[in-house]
Amino acid sequence: MNSPLMDSDVVHDVIGIGFGPSNLALSIAVEEHNTSLPADRRLDALFLERQPRFGWHRGMLIDDATMQVSFLKDLVTLRNPTSDYTFLCFLRERGRLIDFLNQKTLFPLRMEFHEYFEWAAERVSHLVSYGSEVVAVDPVRDDDGQVVLFDVTCRDHTRPEATVTHRARNISVAMGLQQHVPPGLELAERVWHNSELIPRAARLAEAGTPVRRAVVLGAGQSAAEAVDYLHRTFPDAEVCSVFAKYGYTPADDSPFANRIFDPEAVDVYFSAPSAVKESLLDYHRSTNYSVVDMELIESLYATSYREKVAGRERLRFLNVSRIRAVEPGADGGLDVAVEFLPTGERQVLAADVLVLATGYRSRDLTPLLGEAAKLCLRDDGDEIRVGRDHRVETLPEVTAGLYLQGGTEHTHGLTSTLLSTVAVRAEEIHRSLLTTADRLTPAGRRQGAV
Repeated sequence: MNSPLMDSDVVHDVIGIGFGPSNLALSIAVEEHNTSLPADRRLDALFLERQPRFGWHRGMLIDDATMQVSFLKDLVTLRNPTSDYTFLCFLRERGRLIDFLNQKTLFPLRMEFHEYFEWAAERVSHLVSYGSEVVAVDPVRDDDGQVVLFDVTCRDHTRPEATVTHRARNISVAMGLQQHVPPGLELAERVWHNSELIPRAARLAEAGTPVRRAVVLGAGQSAAEAVDYLHRTFPDAEVCSVFAKYGYTPADDSPFANRIFDPEAVDVYFSAPSAVKESLLDYHRSTNYSVVDMELIESLYATSYREKVAGRERLRFLNVSRIRAVEPGADGGLDVAVEFLPTGERQVLAADVLVLATGYRSRDLTPLLGEAAKLCLRDDGDEIRVGRDHRVETLPEVTAGLYLQGGTEHTHGLTSTLLSTVAVRAEEIHRSLLTTADRLTPAGRRQGAV
């Protein structure tokens, strides 16, 4: 199979699809590996990102929101504490190291950690093609029918009507998660997913659109942050928090529970029987899913109580409730039907905004991988089988490597979609790539003839 190539003589050792924190960490591992090696022993890497520049959850970079993981779980420290890509090196370069240390905290502002990511991404920008949306991944076979390479086709950002194809021995897929919208609801001008919270709210404020009531659906950290943000941003609006629980559940960040995010816990989880995997997920969901930091819970409760005392309640919690319908309302607004589950009683809220803080789901990679997806082995639950080194298990005819960063909770546990082990995972994939590359001669690595 011969695909049109932008650089027909270049076969990359690895192409990364998506350039969020996961592939950013991998790019740094590759860059640090290459620094001290001659050209013919370096890994040739290219990362493709559809956004025009690096961005990570920009819509939720609330000014006072902090990270929920330690700054030591940055892009490199758990892999190489002496790296000059650490968060501490970033702070030193920005002239804020002492100021940060004086705060006596392990948890930086989210916007500052995003600034750190941007700083690191800029340093490896020569490995990245921004504005490149991948539209297809096709297997490339040699004369013996073995799949030895992948062709990765993306839209050319300089010519939107055209595509360009890159060829690689391995690909690392790190496309992140996709927004989850509950059945029966649809995103619209006044119905947002919380990932768009800040720009959407800013647009309303700039347009002078009055916000008299905002409704937030969800019971996790993002939902609570959205409630707090809207309450502060629109001081004349009533903000209604709707969730099926009786109250927000505190996140379990105690030391023993947090060990579920340790690199060693991935080994334990990976080797465990399916029933044990399921139990571990159930036992430790309170560390990550639909939970809220206690400090924010207490702050929201205190605000609610102060308003009761003052006799003007703008913050309302509609617990044990679900949204049953959303219809167009007066003046371009919404009529949100909320059901109180114990009695079935419904009330209709006239709202100007509905924010769906309903989380994310793993992406279905089948449309992207196309024919390549048929080469992937699956388990009894129809999940893609993935090795401990994050390499997808494939049919025997495949020698090219396909690595997944994310979407592997069924094999690698809770850290699959989190930052906790991003540096360690980058090391594991990097080491696996080197093992493959070492089996090739320098000439074979450069030419990659099929």
